[in-house]
Amino acid sequence: MFRPAFFALLCLASLSACAQPASPAKAPAKPAAAAPASAPAGTEQRVRASLAALDPDFKPDYIGAAPFPGFREVVVGGQVLYVSDDGRYLIQAQPFDIQARQFAASEGLLAYRRDQLAKVPRSDRIVFSPPNPKYTISVFTDIECGYCRKLHSEIAELNRQGIAVEYLAFPRMGLGSQDYKDMVSVWCASDRKQALTAAKNGKAVAPLSCKSPVNMQYDLGQRLGVNGTPAIFGPDGMQLGGYLPPAQLRAALDKRATGAAASGGSP
Repeated sequence: MFRPAFFALLCLASLSACAQPASPAKAPAKPAAAAPASAPAGTEQRVRASLAALDPDFKPDYIGAAPFPGFREVVVGGQVLYVSDDGRYLIQAQPFDIQARQFAASEGLLAYRRDQLAKVPRSDRIVFSPPNPKYTISVFTDIECGYCRKLHSEIAELNRQGIAVEYLAFPRMGLGSQDYKDMVSVWCASDRKQALTAAKNGKAVAPLSCKSPVNMQYDLGQRLGVNGTPAIFGPDGMQLGGYLPPAQLRAALDKRATGAAASGGSP
């Protein structure tokens, strides 16, 4: 855990927030992907030592090549940071690729997110899927957020767009809140899909208790840097922002898939 003062320094911005929907920028033709810069020997050790000098409790979950030269990409406590290879400079901001007209993230970071998300079995998610989806997105949600409700009201259109939505619980008011208790009740319902839809429509949630995955999913969201809902992750691990209209979300997924195919990767 961070010490309060240092944690406050890092918590400056949110990628997804209930009050601020995101819209993807229009992109030109996909440029050739640049290979990650190789780091001098001992770079990771220098980065770890520099972070430990700031706070001995600073324990990175991931360190890898940044999407631009001269820096390492670091995930710690859900925050994505960039530390110079010499360990001197720390940046907490999401880099934007001007040429590609999109936020940048390294393949290593995307792989880390995919691995973390893959640990949640489908049976622990609430899934709304067409018969043969082209894309599957993981969405951290709660039942009170206005944009979460708007996204859910468009589930049928998302499915028509070929997008399967797999919900994970993220009670944004925190563990122990009424929001949290209601989400546990939703996940404990015999028909989770019906219970979630009713809750998002403002209906009272019948209190239920069981061994639910809500705590685990909330913790996962924090490790992935979720601090607002909805938080949408594409199949490649890229966080696509907060709420997006179905057509824009499909366009963003197509763009990611086209870029992956051009670079020889998988969407």
